[in-house]
Amino acid sequence: MKELIHRLQPDCFDEIMALVALFRPGPLQSGMVDDFIDRKHGRARVEYPHPDLEPILKPTYGVILYQEQVMQIAQVLANYTLGAADLLRRAMGKKKPEEMAQQRAIFTEGATARGVNESTATSIFDLMEKFAGYGFNKSHSAAYALIAYQTAWLKAHYPAAFMAAVLSSDMDNTDKVVIFINECKHMKLDVLPPSINRSFYQFTAIDERTIIFGLGAIKGVGEAAIQGIVQEREAGGDYHDLFSVCERLDTRKVNRRVIEALIKSGALDDWQVERAMLFESLDKALQVSVRFHQNQSSGQTDLFSLLDDTVTSESYVTCNPWSEKKRLEGEKETLGFYLTGHPAGAYSKELSGYTTPIAKLNSSMSKKATICGLISGIRRVMTKRGKKLAIIGLEDATGRQDVVAFSELFEAQEAHLVTGQILIVEGELGQDDYTGGVKMTALSLYSMIDARSRFAKCLSIRISAADQALLPALQSVFRAHPGDCVVQLRYSNTTAKASLNLAAKWRVSPSDELLTVLTELLDQQRVEVCY
Repeated sequence: MKELIHRLQPDCFDEIMALVALFRPGPLQSGMVDDFIDRKHGRARVEYPHPDLEPILKPTYGVILYQEQVMQIAQVLANYTLGAADLLRRAMGKKKPEEMAQQRAIFTEGATARGVNESTATSIFDLMEKFAGYGFNKSHSAAYALIAYQTAWLKAHYPAAFMAAVLSSDMDNTDKVVIFINECKHMKLDVLPPSINRSFYQFTAIDERTIIFGLGAIKGVGEAAIQGIVQEREAGGDYHDLFSVCERLDTRKVNRRVIEALIKSGALDDWQVERAMLFESLDKALQVSVRFHQNQSSGQTDLFSLLDDTVTSESYVTCNPWSEKKRLEGEKETLGFYLTGHPAGAYSKELSGYTTPIAKLNSSMSKKATICGLISGIRRVMTKRGKKLAIIGLEDATGRQDVVAFSELFEAQEAHLVTGQILIVEGELGQDDYTGGVKMTALSLYSMIDARSRFAKCLSIRISAADQALLPALQSVFRAHPGDCVVQLRYSNTTAKASLNLAAKWRVSPSDELLTVLTELLDQQRVEVCY
Protein backbone atom coordinates (compact mmCIF):
# COMPACT_ATOMS: atom_id res chain seq x y z
CA MET A 1 0.00 0.00 0.00
CA LYS A 2 2.86 2.40 0.80
CA GLU A 3 4.41 1.65 -2.60
CA LEU A 4 1.05 2.25 -4.32
CA ILE A 5 0.56 5.58 -2.49
CA HIS A 6 4.07 6.62 -3.51
CA ARG A 7 3.34 5.80 -7.14
CA LEU A 8 -0.10 7.42 -7.23
CA GLN A 9 0.70 10.57 -5.17
CA PRO A 10 -2.96 11.22 -4.23
CA ASP A 11 -3.87 14.91 -3.97
CA CYS A 12 -7.60 14.81 -3.29
CA PHE A 13 -10.05 12.74 -1.26
CA ASP A 14 -11.39 10.96 -4.37
CA GLU A 15 -7.95 9.46 -4.93
CA ILE A 16 -7.73 8.20 -1.34
CA MET A 17 -11.04 6.43 -2.04
CA ALA A 18 -9.56 5.05 -5.25
CA LEU A 19 -6.57 3.62 -3.34
CA VAL A 20 -8.89 1.45 -1.25
CA ALA A 21 -10.59 0.08 -4.36
CA LEU A 22 -7.35 -0.39 -6.31
CA PHE A 23 -5.41 -2.22 -3.61
CA ARG A 24 -7.01 -5.62 -4.18
CA PRO A 25 -5.76 -8.70 -6.07
CA GLY A 26 -8.00 -8.23 -9.12
CA PRO A 27 -7.03 -4.65 -10.01
CA LEU A 28 -3.38 -5.23 -9.08
CA GLN A 29 -3.07 -8.28 -11.33
CA SER A 30 -5.16 -6.98 -14.25
CA GLY A 31 -2.99 -3.95 -15.08
CA MET A 32 -5.85 -1.66 -14.09
CA VAL A 33 -3.72 -0.04 -11.35
CA ASP A 34 -0.96 0.85 -13.82
CA ASP A 35 -3.54 2.34 -16.22
CA PHE A 36 -5.03 4.46 -13.44
CA ILE A 37 -1.62 5.77 -12.28
CA ASP A 38 -0.33 6.45 -15.81
CA ARG A 39 -3.49 8.38 -16.68
CA LYS A 40 -3.34 10.37 -13.43
CA HIS A 41 0.23 11.51 -14.17
CA GLY A 42 -0.37 12.20 -17.86
CA ARG A 43 1.73 9.30 -19.12
CA ALA A 44 -1.32 7.76 -20.81
CA ARG A 45 -4.30 9.39 -22.52
CA VAL A 46 -7.63 9.50 -20.64
CA GLU A 47 -10.27 8.07 -22.96
CA TYR A 48 -14.01 7.55 -22.49
CA PRO A 49 -15.99 4.82 -24.28
CA HIS A 50 -18.71 7.38 -25.00
CA PRO A 51 -18.88 11.17 -24.52
CA ASP A 52 -21.90 10.83 -22.18
CA LEU A 53 -19.78 8.77 -19.77
CA GLU A 54 -17.19 11.52 -19.10
CA PRO A 55 -18.99 12.95 -16.00
CA ILE A 56 -19.21 9.41 -14.54
CA LEU A 57 -15.65 8.27 -15.29
CA LYS A 58 -13.70 11.54 -15.05
CA PRO A 59 -12.92 11.15 -11.29
CA THR A 60 -11.31 7.75 -12.07
CA TYR A 61 -9.51 8.85 -15.27
CA GLY A 62 -11.81 6.84 -17.54
CA VAL A 63 -11.35 3.59 -15.58
CA ILE A 64 -14.48 1.79 -14.37
CA LEU A 65 -13.46 1.32 -10.74
CA TYR A 66 -16.67 1.22 -8.70
CA GLN A 67 -19.86 -0.81 -8.84
CA GLU A 68 -21.84 2.43 -8.66
CA GLN A 69 -20.22 3.53 -11.93
CA VAL A 70 -21.57 0.40 -13.64
CA MET A 71 -25.05 1.33 -12.41
CA GLN A 72 -24.68 4.96 -13.53
CA ILE A 73 -23.50 3.93 -17.01
CA ALA A 74 -26.56 1.67 -17.39
CA GLN A 75 -28.83 4.54 -16.29
CA VAL A 76 -27.30 7.22 -18.51
CA LEU A 77 -26.58 5.15 -21.61
CA ALA A 78 -29.38 2.54 -21.63
CA ASN A 79 -32.24 4.15 -19.65
CA TYR A 80 -32.07 1.64 -16.76
CA THR A 81 -34.01 2.49 -13.65
CA LEU A 82 -31.99 2.57 -10.42
CA GLY A 83 -33.49 -0.77 -9.36
CA ALA A 84 -32.79 -2.37 -12.75
CA ALA A 85 -29.22 -1.01 -12.66
CA ASP A 86 -28.70 -2.69 -9.29
CA LEU A 87 -29.93 -5.99 -10.78
CA LEU A 88 -27.37 -5.54 -13.57
CA ARG A 89 -24.59 -4.94 -10.99
CA ARG A 90 -25.56 -8.10 -9.10
CA ALA A 91 -25.75 -10.17 -12.32
CA MET A 92 -22.27 -9.02 -13.36
CA GLY A 93 -20.92 -9.93 -9.92
CA LYS A 94 -22.41 -13.44 -10.09
CA LYS A 95 -21.29 -14.00 -13.72
CA LYS A 96 -24.23 -16.28 -14.60
CA PRO A 97 -24.21 -16.78 -18.42
CA GLU A 98 -28.01 -16.83 -18.87
CA GLU A 99 -28.49 -13.69 -16.77
CA MET A 100 -25.65 -11.91 -18.59
CA ALA A 101 -27.12 -12.77 -22.00
CA GLN A 102 -30.47 -11.34 -20.91
CA GLN A 103 -28.85 -8.18 -19.52
CA ARG A 104 -26.74 -7.71 -22.68
CA ALA A 105 -29.89 -7.68 -24.78
CA ILE A 106 -31.65 -5.22 -22.44
CA PHE A 107 -28.60 -2.92 -22.33
CA THR A 108 -28.03 -2.95 -26.11
CA GLU A 109 -31.70 -2.30 -26.81
CA GLY A 110 -31.83 0.58 -24.33
CA ALA A 111 -28.60 2.14 -25.63
CA THR A 112 -29.58 1.95 -29.32
CA ALA A 113 -32.94 3.50 -28.43
CA ARG A 114 -30.92 6.51 -27.18
CA GLY A 115 -29.01 6.68 -30.46
CA VAL A 116 -25.89 4.77 -29.45
CA ASN A 117 -24.33 2.63 -32.19
CA GLU A 118 -25.04 -1.07 -31.52
CA SER A 119 -21.39 -2.13 -31.78
CA THR A 120 -20.42 0.70 -29.40
CA ALA A 121 -23.15 -0.40 -26.97
CA THR A 122 -21.92 -4.00 -27.12
CA SER A 123 -18.28 -3.04 -26.56
CA ILE A 124 -19.28 -0.82 -23.59
CA PHE A 125 -21.25 -3.71 -22.10
CA ASP A 126 -18.20 -5.98 -22.55
CA LEU A 127 -16.04 -3.35 -20.85
CA MET A 128 -18.52 -3.07 -17.95
CA GLU A 129 -18.62 -6.85 -17.63
CA LYS A 130 -14.81 -7.02 -17.50
CA PHE A 131 -14.46 -4.32 -14.84
CA ALA A 132 -17.48 -5.47 -12.83
CA GLY A 133 -15.38 -8.43 -11.70
CA TYR A 134 -12.93 -5.97 -10.14
CA GLY A 135 -15.41 -3.27 -9.14
CA PHE A 136 -15.61 -2.27 -5.51
CA ASN A 137 -18.48 -0.64 -3.66
CA LYS A 138 -17.74 3.10 -3.64
CA SER A 139 -19.57 3.71 -0.37
CA HIS A 140 -17.25 1.18 1.29
CA SER A 141 -14.23 2.91 -0.25
CA ALA A 142 -15.49 6.27 1.01
CA ALA A 143 -15.94 4.99 4.58
CA TYR A 144 -12.50 3.36 4.70
CA ALA A 145 -10.88 6.39 3.03
CA LEU A 146 -12.42 8.76 5.56
CA ILE A 147 -11.04 6.72 8.47
CA ALA A 148 -7.64 6.51 6.74
CA TYR A 149 -7.60 10.28 6.17
CA GLN A 150 -8.70 11.10 9.72
CA THR A 151 -6.16 8.76 11.33
CA ALA A 152 -3.36 9.94 9.03
CA TRP A 153 -4.16 13.55 9.98
CA LEU A 154 -4.16 12.69 13.70
CA LYS A 155 -0.90 10.74 13.35
CA ALA A 156 0.74 13.67 11.55
CA HIS A 157 -0.47 16.45 13.86
CA TYR A 158 -0.87 14.69 17.24
CA PRO A 159 1.62 11.80 16.96
CA ALA A 160 2.03 10.97 20.67
CA ALA A 161 -1.69 11.10 21.46
CA PHE A 162 -2.51 9.07 18.35
CA MET A 163 0.08 6.36 19.00
CA ALA A 164 -0.90 6.18 22.69
CA ALA A 165 -4.48 5.49 21.57
CA VAL A 166 -3.35 2.89 19.01
CA LEU A 167 -1.17 1.13 21.61
CA SER A 168 -4.03 1.15 24.12
CA SER A 169 -6.47 -0.31 21.59
CA ASP A 170 -4.35 -3.47 21.21
CA MET A 171 -2.52 -3.58 24.54
CA ASP A 172 -3.54 -7.23 25.09
CA ASN A 173 -1.84 -8.26 21.83
CA THR A 174 1.91 -8.29 22.47
CA ASP A 175 2.81 -8.78 18.79
CA LYS A 176 0.90 -5.65 17.81
CA VAL A 177 2.31 -3.66 20.75
CA VAL A 178 5.83 -4.52 19.52
CA ILE A 179 4.95 -3.32 15.99
CA PHE A 180 3.51 -0.06 17.36
CA ILE A 181 6.49 0.53 19.69
CA ASN A 182 8.80 0.13 16.68
CA GLU A 183 6.62 2.59 14.75
CA CYS A 184 7.01 5.05 17.66
CA LYS A 185 10.79 4.70 17.36
CA HIS A 186 10.53 5.33 13.61
CA MET A 187 8.48 8.48 14.38
CA LYS A 188 11.13 9.64 16.90
CA LEU A 189 8.65 9.31 19.79
CA ASP A 190 9.93 8.33 23.25
CA VAL A 191 8.08 5.47 24.96
CA LEU A 192 8.87 5.57 28.68
CA PRO A 193 8.79 2.42 30.82
CA PRO A 194 5.75 1.90 33.08
CA SER A 195 5.73 3.85 36.35
CA ILE A 196 3.62 3.22 39.45
CA ASN A 197 3.56 6.99 40.07
CA ARG A 198 2.90 8.23 36.53
CA SER A 199 1.23 5.48 34.50
CA PHE A 200 -2.48 4.81 34.15
CA TYR A 201 -4.24 1.69 32.87
CA GLN A 202 -3.77 2.75 29.24
CA PHE A 203 -0.82 4.21 27.39
CA THR A 204 -0.77 7.99 27.91
CA ALA A 205 0.75 10.88 25.98
CA ILE A 206 2.52 13.10 28.52
CA ASP A 207 3.71 15.64 25.93
CA GLU A 208 3.87 16.01 22.14
CA ARG A 209 6.80 13.57 21.73
CA THR A 210 6.49 11.26 24.76
CA ILE A 211 4.27 8.31 25.69
CA ILE A 212 4.32 6.49 29.00
CA PHE A 213 3.64 2.78 29.13
CA GLY A 214 0.21 1.64 30.34
CA LEU A 215 0.06 -0.57 33.45
CA GLY A 216 -2.64 -2.61 31.70
CA ALA A 217 -0.05 -3.92 29.22
CA ILE A 218 1.96 -5.61 32.00
CA LYS A 219 1.27 -9.35 32.04
CA GLY A 220 0.00 -10.57 35.41
CA VAL A 221 -1.37 -7.19 36.51
CA GLY A 222 -5.17 -7.15 36.36
CA GLU A 223 -7.52 -4.22 35.89
CA ALA A 224 -8.80 -4.34 39.49
CA ALA A 225 -5.24 -4.10 40.83
CA ILE A 226 -4.49 -1.14 38.56
CA GLN A 227 -7.67 0.65 39.59
CA GLY A 228 -6.62 0.23 43.23
CA ILE A 229 -3.10 1.55 42.49
CA VAL A 230 -4.35 4.63 40.61
CA GLN A 231 -7.20 5.48 43.02
CA GLU A 232 -4.90 5.32 46.07
CA ARG A 233 -2.26 7.39 44.26
CA GLU A 234 -4.80 10.07 43.38
CA ALA A 235 -6.15 10.12 46.94
CA GLY A 236 -2.89 9.91 48.90
CA GLY A 237 -0.16 11.09 46.52
CA ASP A 238 2.86 9.28 45.08
CA TYR A 239 4.24 6.05 46.50
CA HIS A 240 7.62 6.68 48.13
CA ASP A 241 9.00 3.15 48.29
CA LEU A 242 8.10 -0.54 48.16
CA PHE A 243 6.98 -0.46 51.78
CA SER A 244 4.47 2.35 51.19
CA VAL A 245 3.06 0.40 48.24
CA CYS A 246 2.44 -2.65 50.41
CA GLU A 247 1.05 -0.60 53.31
CA ARG A 248 -1.30 1.58 51.26
CA LEU A 249 -2.75 -1.02 48.90
CA ASP A 250 -5.13 -3.94 49.44
CA THR A 251 -2.72 -6.86 49.10
CA ARG A 252 -5.63 -9.17 48.29
CA LYS A 253 -5.88 -7.36 44.93
CA VAL A 254 -2.31 -6.10 44.60
CA ASN A 255 -0.76 -9.36 45.76
CA ARG A 256 2.77 -10.78 45.62
CA ARG A 257 2.38 -11.93 41.99
CA VAL A 258 1.23 -8.47 40.91
CA ILE A 259 4.06 -6.66 42.73
CA GLU A 260 6.66 -9.08 41.31
CA ALA A 261 5.36 -8.30 37.80
CA LEU A 262 5.55 -4.56 38.54
CA ILE A 263 9.16 -4.94 39.71
CA LYS A 264 10.24 -6.99 36.67
CA SER A 265 8.57 -4.59 34.24
CA GLY A 266 10.38 -1.59 35.73
CA ALA A 267 7.21 0.03 37.10
CA LEU A 268 8.88 0.46 40.51
CA ASP A 269 12.09 2.03 39.20
CA ASP A 270 10.89 5.49 40.33
CA TRP A 271 12.85 5.29 43.59
CA GLN A 272 16.21 4.47 41.93
CA VAL A 273 16.44 1.19 43.85
CA GLU A 274 17.84 -1.88 42.08
CA ARG A 275 15.13 -4.30 40.91
CA ALA A 276 17.01 -7.14 42.61
CA MET A 277 16.77 -5.32 45.98
CA LEU A 278 13.06 -4.67 45.49
CA PHE A 279 12.50 -8.32 44.64
CA GLU A 280 14.50 -9.63 47.61
CA SER A 281 12.81 -7.12 49.97
CA LEU A 282 9.26 -8.06 49.00
CA ASP A 283 8.84 -10.59 51.84
CA LYS A 284 9.92 -7.97 54.36
CA ALA A 285 7.62 -5.33 52.87
CA LEU A 286 4.63 -7.68 52.92
CA GLN A 287 5.34 -8.60 56.56
CA VAL A 288 5.49 -4.91 57.51
CA SER A 289 2.21 -4.42 55.64
CA VAL A 290 0.48 -7.29 57.43
CA ARG A 291 1.56 -5.94 60.83
CA PHE A 292 0.46 -2.43 59.88
CA HIS A 293 -3.01 -3.55 58.78
CA GLN A 294 -3.48 -5.83 61.81
CA ASN A 295 -2.71 -2.93 64.15
CA GLN A 296 -5.04 -0.63 62.22
CA SER A 297 -7.94 -3.09 62.28
CA SER A 298 -7.52 -3.79 66.03
CA GLY A 299 -7.18 -0.10 66.86
CA GLN A 300 -3.95 -0.84 68.70
CA THR A 301 -0.44 0.53 68.32
CA ASP A 302 2.56 -1.74 68.36
CA LEU A 303 4.80 -0.26 71.10
CA PHE A 304 7.93 -1.73 69.54
CA SER A 305 7.04 -0.43 66.06
CA LEU A 306 7.10 3.09 67.54
CA LEU A 307 10.68 2.48 68.55
CA ASP A 308 11.61 1.27 65.04
CA ASP A 309 13.40 3.68 62.74
CA THR A 310 11.32 5.03 59.88
CA VAL A 311 11.37 2.72 56.90
CA THR A 312 13.86 4.12 54.33
CA SER A 313 15.85 2.82 51.41
CA GLU A 314 18.26 1.42 54.00
CA SER A 315 15.49 -0.99 55.01
CA TYR A 316 15.84 -2.87 51.73
CA VAL A 317 17.56 -6.25 51.76
CA THR A 318 21.11 -5.84 50.43
CA CYS A 319 21.99 -8.02 47.45
CA ASN A 320 23.86 -7.95 44.15
CA PRO A 321 22.03 -6.23 41.26
CA TRP A 322 20.58 -8.36 38.49
CA SER A 323 22.71 -8.81 35.41
CA GLU A 324 21.49 -6.96 32.34
CA LYS A 325 20.43 -10.29 30.87
CA LYS A 326 18.23 -11.12 33.88
CA ARG A 327 16.78 -7.60 33.99
CA LEU A 328 15.85 -7.78 30.30
CA GLU A 329 14.41 -11.28 30.70
CA GLY A 330 12.11 -9.86 33.38
CA GLU A 331 10.92 -7.18 30.95
CA LYS A 332 10.36 -9.79 28.25
CA GLU A 333 8.35 -11.94 30.68
CA THR A 334 6.06 -9.12 31.83
CA LEU A 335 5.91 -6.81 28.79
CA GLY A 336 6.39 -9.34 26.00
CA PHE A 337 9.49 -7.57 24.63
CA TYR A 338 12.64 -5.80 25.72
CA LEU A 339 11.92 -2.16 26.55
CA THR A 340 15.00 -0.61 28.14
CA GLY A 341 17.64 -2.49 26.19
CA HIS A 342 18.26 -5.63 24.17
CA PRO A 343 20.19 -8.85 24.90
CA ALA A 344 22.09 -8.37 21.64
CA GLY A 345 23.16 -4.87 22.65
CA ALA A 346 26.26 -5.85 24.64
CA TYR A 347 27.39 -8.27 21.92
CA SER A 348 26.81 -5.71 19.15
CA LYS A 349 28.88 -3.21 21.12
CA GLU A 350 31.65 -5.78 21.61
CA LEU A 351 31.67 -6.51 17.86
CA SER A 352 31.09 -2.89 16.80
CA GLY A 353 34.22 -2.88 14.64
CA TYR A 354 32.94 -5.82 12.60
CA THR A 355 29.14 -5.55 12.58
CA THR A 356 26.54 -3.13 11.25
CA PRO A 357 23.40 -2.23 13.25
CA ILE A 358 20.36 -3.79 11.57
CA ALA A 359 18.61 -0.42 11.23
CA LYS A 360 21.51 0.84 9.10
CA LEU A 361 21.32 -1.93 6.51
CA ASN A 362 20.23 -0.78 3.08
CA SER A 363 20.40 -2.34 -0.34
CA SER A 364 22.47 0.52 -1.78
CA MET A 365 25.38 -0.05 0.61
CA SER A 366 28.18 -2.57 0.10
CA LYS A 367 26.90 -5.88 -1.26
CA LYS A 368 28.10 -7.63 1.91
CA ALA A 369 27.54 -6.90 5.59
CA THR A 370 27.90 -8.58 8.98
CA ILE A 371 25.20 -8.29 11.63
CA CYS A 372 24.83 -9.52 15.19
CA GLY A 373 21.42 -10.26 16.69
CA LEU A 374 19.18 -12.43 18.81
CA ILE A 375 17.37 -15.23 16.98
CA SER A 376 13.70 -14.30 17.35
CA GLY A 377 12.35 -17.12 15.21
CA ILE A 378 13.25 -19.71 12.56
CA ARG A 379 11.04 -20.86 9.69
CA ARG A 380 12.20 -24.06 8.06
CA VAL A 381 11.28 -24.43 4.39
CA MET A 382 11.67 -27.45 2.12
CA THR A 383 12.80 -26.64 -1.43
CA LYS A 384 11.41 -28.38 -4.53
CA ARG A 385 14.57 -30.50 -4.58
CA GLY A 386 13.87 -31.73 -1.06
CA LYS A 387 16.59 -29.68 0.63
CA LYS A 388 16.15 -27.55 3.72
CA LEU A 389 16.58 -23.81 3.96
CA ALA A 390 15.80 -21.49 6.83
CA ILE A 391 14.48 -17.98 7.19
CA ILE A 392 16.06 -16.76 10.41
CA GLY A 393 14.57 -13.74 12.19
CA LEU A 394 17.36 -11.69 13.80
CA GLU A 395 16.81 -8.65 16.00
CA ASP A 396 19.08 -6.20 17.76
CA ALA A 397 18.39 -3.00 19.70
CA THR A 398 17.85 -1.08 16.45
CA GLY A 399 15.60 -3.36 14.38
CA ARG A 400 14.81 -6.75 12.86
CA GLN A 401 16.07 -8.54 9.74
CA ASP A 402 15.11 -11.83 8.08
CA VAL A 403 18.11 -13.83 6.87
CA VAL A 404 17.86 -16.65 4.32
CA ALA A 405 20.24 -19.56 4.95
CA PHE A 406 20.38 -22.10 2.12
CA SER A 407 20.53 -25.83 2.62
CA GLU A 408 24.27 -26.62 2.97
CA LEU A 409 24.96 -23.77 5.36
CA PHE A 410 21.74 -24.26 7.31
CA GLU A 411 22.17 -28.02 7.68
CA ALA A 412 25.81 -27.58 8.82
CA GLN A 413 24.75 -25.12 11.55
CA GLU A 414 21.23 -26.38 12.35
CA ALA A 415 22.15 -27.78 15.78
CA HIS A 416 23.34 -24.32 16.90
CA LEU A 417 20.38 -22.35 15.53
CA VAL A 418 18.12 -21.95 18.56
CA THR A 419 15.58 -19.21 19.25
CA GLY A 420 16.92 -16.87 21.92
CA GLN A 421 20.58 -17.41 21.01
CA ILE A 422 22.95 -14.73 19.69
CA LEU A 423 23.98 -15.22 16.06
CA ILE A 424 26.50 -13.40 13.88
CA VAL A 425 25.74 -13.46 10.14
CA GLU A 426 28.00 -12.55 7.22
CA GLY A 427 25.71 -12.12 4.26
CA GLU A 428 24.93 -10.61 0.87
CA LEU A 429 22.46 -7.74 0.66
CA GLY A 430 19.87 -7.05 -1.99
CA GLN A 431 16.55 -5.35 -2.63
CA ASP A 432 13.47 -7.18 -1.35
CA ASP A 433 10.99 -6.71 -4.19
CA TYR A 434 8.04 -7.73 -2.01
CA THR A 435 8.59 -5.39 0.97
CA GLY A 436 10.74 -2.75 -0.69
CA GLY A 437 13.26 -3.25 2.12
CA VAL A 438 16.52 -5.16 2.41
CA LYS A 439 16.95 -8.88 1.92
CA MET A 440 19.97 -10.75 3.28
CA THR A 441 21.33 -14.12 2.24
CA ALA A 442 23.73 -15.76 4.69
CA LEU A 443 27.24 -16.66 3.59
CA SER A 444 28.53 -17.63 7.08
CA LEU A 445 26.87 -18.17 10.45
CA TYR A 446 28.70 -17.95 13.78
CA SER A 447 27.73 -18.43 17.39
CA MET A 448 29.19 -15.78 19.69
CA ILE A 449 31.99 -18.05 20.89
CA ASP A 450 32.82 -19.00 17.27
CA ALA A 451 32.96 -15.32 16.33
CA ARG A 452 35.24 -14.53 19.24
CA SER A 453 37.51 -17.44 18.40
CA ARG A 454 37.67 -16.37 14.75
CA PHE A 455 37.94 -12.58 15.05
CA ALA A 456 39.26 -11.81 18.55
CA LYS A 457 42.89 -10.78 18.95
CA CYS A 458 43.02 -11.40 22.70
CA LEU A 459 41.17 -11.33 26.01
CA SER A 460 42.44 -8.24 27.83
CA ILE A 461 42.37 -7.98 31.64
CA ARG A 462 43.41 -4.87 33.52
CA ILE A 463 45.00 -5.46 36.93
CA SER A 464 46.94 -3.40 39.46
CA ALA A 465 49.20 -4.02 42.44
CA ALA A 466 46.10 -4.19 44.63
CA ASP A 467 44.93 -7.29 42.73
CA GLN A 468 47.87 -9.50 43.69
CA ALA A 469 45.67 -11.60 45.95
CA LEU A 470 43.39 -12.38 43.01
CA LEU A 471 46.11 -14.00 40.87
CA PRO A 472 45.54 -17.58 42.16
CA ALA A 473 41.80 -17.22 41.47
CA LEU A 474 42.52 -15.94 37.95
CA GLN A 475 44.80 -18.93 37.31
CA SER A 476 41.98 -21.29 38.40
CA VAL A 477 39.52 -19.54 36.08
CA PHE A 478 41.90 -19.76 33.12
CA ARG A 479 42.51 -23.48 33.74
CA ALA A 480 38.73 -24.11 33.87
CA HIS A 481 38.17 -22.55 30.42
CA PRO A 482 41.02 -23.75 28.14
CA GLY A 483 41.03 -22.66 24.50
CA ASP A 484 42.96 -20.81 21.78
CA CYS A 485 42.40 -17.15 22.73
CA VAL A 486 45.44 -15.25 23.99
CA VAL A 487 45.13 -13.69 27.47
CA GLN A 488 46.72 -10.27 27.81
CA LEU A 489 47.31 -8.71 31.23
CA ARG A 490 47.47 -4.92 31.32
CA TYR A 491 49.22 -4.00 34.53
CA SER A 492 49.39 -0.52 35.99
CA ASN A 493 50.52 1.13 39.21
CA THR A 494 51.27 4.69 40.25
CA THR A 495 54.53 4.81 38.30
CA ALA A 496 54.27 2.43 35.33
CA LYS A 497 52.07 0.59 32.83
CA ALA A 498 52.81 -2.66 31.00
CA SER A 499 51.11 -5.24 28.78
CA LEU A 500 51.96 -8.93 28.89
CA ASN A 501 50.66 -11.78 26.74
CA LEU A 502 50.53 -14.93 28.86
CA ALA A 503 52.07 -18.18 27.69
CA ALA A 504 50.14 -20.59 25.46
CA LYS A 505 49.16 -22.82 28.41
CA TRP A 506 47.00 -19.95 29.75
CA ARG A 507 44.98 -19.49 26.57
CA VAL A 508 41.22 -19.65 27.06
CA SER A 509 37.89 -20.22 25.32
CA PRO A 510 36.21 -16.77 25.42
CA SER A 511 32.74 -17.98 26.38
CA ASP A 512 30.00 -15.98 28.11
CA GLU A 513 30.56 -18.16 31.20
CA LEU A 514 34.24 -17.18 31.38
CA LEU A 515 33.48 -13.47 30.92
CA THR A 516 30.78 -13.62 33.60
CA VAL A 517 33.16 -15.22 36.12
CA LEU A 518 35.87 -12.66 35.34
CA THR A 519 33.54 -9.65 35.64
CA GLU A 520 32.29 -10.96 38.98
CA LEU A 521 35.89 -11.43 40.17
CA LEU A 522 37.05 -8.01 38.87
CA ASP A 523 34.45 -5.79 37.21
CA GLN A 524 33.03 -5.28 33.74
CA GLN A 525 35.23 -2.30 32.88
CA ARG A 526 38.41 -4.31 33.40
CA VAL A 527 37.57 -7.28 31.16
CA GLU A 528 37.51 -6.78 27.38
CA VAL A 529 37.63 -8.94 24.27
CA CYS A 530 39.86 -7.07 21.81
CA TYR A 531 39.40 -7.42 18.05
